[in-house]
Amino acid sequence: MTPSKEDLALAIDEADWSWLRAHLERGGLILVEDSLDLAEAALKVAGDDAETIDMWINTGRIGKPSLAQIRHWDGEQHKRFAMLIVSPYVLIQEKIPTFH
Repeated sequence: MTPSKEDLALAIDEADWSWLRAHLERGGLILVEDSLDLAEAALKVAGDDAETIDMWINTGRIGKPSLAQIRHWDGEQHKRFAMLIVSPYVLIQEKIPTFH
């Protein structure tokens, strides 16, 4: 059963790059453009919405981090990311949501 967007939004957490790097090495890390809603992106991944995911990949809105980004983050091990696990993937965004 696919989780609801609301459930996914409540599951958004923060993580240091040092923790996320292991997911990069196993090929499970997906960078989501800051303009996309992280819970919405996770919902599309969890629901296997291939049409939307392909469109986002082709327009650069989601994908694997670039080598330049990885090098930058490697120099900043305590950099924080918003993250959401949608097994087997970990979706990340550089922006950190503000919780009220």
